[in-house]
Amino acid sequence: MKVHFDVGHPAHVHLFKHAIDEVEQRGHDTLVTSREKEVTTQLLDAYEIDHVPISKKGTTTLDLAKEWLVRELKLAWHVRRFDADVIASHFNPGAAHAAAVTGTPSVIFNDDEVAVETLGSVTHPFTSVVVTPACFRNELNGDHRTYEGFHELAYLHPDRFEPDPDCLTERGVAVDEPYYVLRFVAWGAHHDVGESGFSRSAKRELVEYLDERGQVYITSEDPLPAAFEDYRLPVDPAAIHDLLYYANGYVGDSQTMAMEAGILGTPAIRSNSFADSDDVSNVTALEEEYGLLHSFGDERAAVETTKELVEDPDTQARWEERRRDLIDESVDVTDTIVDVVLEAGRDE
Repeated sequence: MKVHFDVGHPAHVHLFKHAIDEVEQRGHDTLVTSREKEVTTQLLDAYEIDHVPISKKGTTTLDLAKEWLVRELKLAWHVRRFDADVIASHFNPGAAHAAAVTGTPSVIFNDDEVAVETLGSVTHPFTSVVVTPACFRNELNGDHRTYEGFHELAYLHPDRFEPDPDCLTERGVAVDEPYYVLRFVAWGAHHDVGESGFSRSAKRELVEYLDERGQVYITSEDPLPAAFEDYRLPVDPAAIHDLLYYANGYVGDSQTMAMEAGILGTPAIRSNSFADSDDVSNVTALEEEYGLLHSFGDERAAVETTKELVEDPDTQARWEERRRDLIDESVDVTDTIVDVVLEAGRDE
């Protein structure tokens, strides 16, 4: 069977990296098409995953529209050229359309109701199978499969991830000393219009407070202000999960990294304007069912809760216990990805 994976975001590299390897180990051919966004292609290279870059993220709304038009055309061309039996992607209208025009079965993995509300009507009707966590609150027409767990367990489940302290100590990170990871996003995606995260003053307060209690490492989509330059992330993007695992805490306005930190058993605080409305179900479930994440629309509440967790000596032990409960009740999501994708593919 020929399996085409389309990867357009760093998180999607992690979502599919073990599935790509397992599909190949089962004797199937794979094609990976990629998008030059943030460190997507860098991660694929780091994991030695052969891929074909077919577009680069635009900087304006017009650039993004042009990019997605060109990307759809290129995707359809690659699907035909590869003669794919199935195409798999994270929520991706372009992949769904390319699959439809070429008559190829497609599987979309999604855990974001906001994306469905904005682009679901131009994506799901062209998709063979949609796969979501069981906590996903939208009822979708067609073949909708669910699993117990979260997308991040495709690469952070203990069967798939073993933290490596050596890759951190080689870059000067003292894993036995307190440190904190901060993540700030750019708010430039189509579903981020009108949304926002931590203000500059709140970022400064967090850095100053945490810097007195341990090392601070910052990863940011936007260029770092000069005052934050000394806190720049010292490790390669491929080591970010090792860094999160050994961290004493995570704070940021990134949804994905907050989920990753919590699932790894690291106390996680997330604040952005999405939390003021109907938040996405995966964040809500990780917070309300497992207590592994605290999410706030009010940045003051986020800052104060961060201080409370840092000063509570029992915080880490509580998170480790909650993580064990999560793992006990969840599946290895890579197994789900492989099973559904191969089932949806056409036999040769």
